[in-house]
Amino acid sequence: MKKRIRRSYEIDMCNGPLFGKIMLFTLPLMLSGILQLLFNAADVVVVGRFAGNEALAAVGSTGALTNLLVNLFIGLSVGANVLVARYYGARADEDVRATVHTSMLFAVAGGVVLAIIGITAARPLLLLMDTPENVIGHSVLYMRIYFVGMPVMLVFNFGSAILRAIGDTRRPLFYLIIAGVINVVLNLFFVIVLHMGVAGVALATVISQCVSTALIVICLTQSEGCFQLQLKRLRMDWDKFKKIAAIGLPAGIQGSLFSISNVLIQSSVNSFGSIAMAGNTAGSNVEGFVYTSMNSVHQTAVSFTSQNLGGKKYDRIRMILLECLLSVTVIGLVMGNGAVLAGREILGFYSSDPEVVAYGLQRMRIICMPYFLCGVMDVLVGCIRGLGYAVMPMIVSLLGACVFRVIWIYTFFQWNRTLRTLYISYPISWGVTAAVHLICFFVVYGLLRKKAGQA
Repeated sequence: MKKRIRRSYEIDMCNGPLFGKIMLFTLPLMLSGILQLLFNAADVVVVGRFAGNEALAAVGSTGALTNLLVNLFIGLSVGANVLVARYYGARADEDVRATVHTSMLFAVAGGVVLAIIGITAARPLLLLMDTPENVIGHSVLYMRIYFVGMPVMLVFNFGSAILRAIGDTRRPLFYLIIAGVINVVLNLFFVIVLHMGVAGVALATVISQCVSTALIVICLTQSEGCFQLQLKRLRMDWDKFKKIAAIGLPAGIQGSLFSISNVLIQSSVNSFGSIAMAGNTAGSNVEGFVYTSMNSVHQTAVSFTSQNLGGKKYDRIRMILLECLLSVTVIGLVMGNGAVLAGREILGFYSSDPEVVAYGLQRMRIICMPYFLCGVMDVLVGCIRGLGYAVMPMIVSLLGACVFRVIWIYTFFQWNRTLRTLYISYPISWGVTAAVHLICFFVVYGLLRKKAGQA
């Protein structure tokens, strides 16, 4: 087996105590997600404070629809992460190189396709969501500008996935800090000085994404080792792409179909008017900080499980699951309940309208307190995907969460049309789905051990 020189930004996932390495991997991811959301929250705060409730509602109303279109491609970056980590753990350097170049080329092509879809389909899709007349003009403008930046956004996501696969979560954090500061400065300039409203916020986002993407491409091209990006070697290795798609496509489909249920929920929220929409936007924006913190543990579970599978360190995989579940539960309980306790003060940053704050608090009380269940569900999915099983968690998640929520909207919500009835579908679906995923993990893990002759 080849001897590999491990650099300071890499983490040896296959040897030694796990907890410290899990935290070393997770914390930069968590900080990256929180900082990204802080900078995104700056969009919402600046719009809410200086462009009014209609502009705030417009920015928020595009979130579920944007995720619906983007998640399929982001899911494929999960496939790239899993495959690079597995080959890296197995020390199959040529396979790592082929996967890296295939992934980055696909990111560019996929981003162009996504930009065309988003720009052309923005208005008809927003009309299907019953976006109010006083909001839709702002929403369409925001979406079209935002989707211009899709190629660079996908390149950043795939580049970050490659770095995560080798244990590097620190350098993407630094790049996000730089880009985020630029985003905030441009937000203030475009909205307050130039009075560009939602167009200014979207433009600031695209420019800052270009900066972070340029930094991550430079990082990969100047790196040493099998994951170095060489532009002259960009080509599609169809065998590697099929393997990326086999893992990533179910994850992407799951994310997109999850977004369908969220689009239906957003459409239901829209029926309560622009003030409820603005409160929902602010509340969900705060929840994003809790979710992204928990999601960093999910990403940790994927990378650690994949590398240890490649290195045939099967005993460590069960410990990875246990330590990630404990970590995500603590994070979810502390941050979720903390967000509710400080909810009124936090929401006050988004809007000074008491009605908007009240609507935001209503959402947060129902969703944030049991939010750890969502984290548990995602960690289980991450471990199963890391073991190379992608279709099983997709089906379970779609039935347990997506289909469940759609049925809920057309039954319980129709019988009692309140926001409380709408929101409570989230925690119920998380709990049910997490329980089924736990059973699936032990079935898959048992099959793995048996196949390896270690049962």
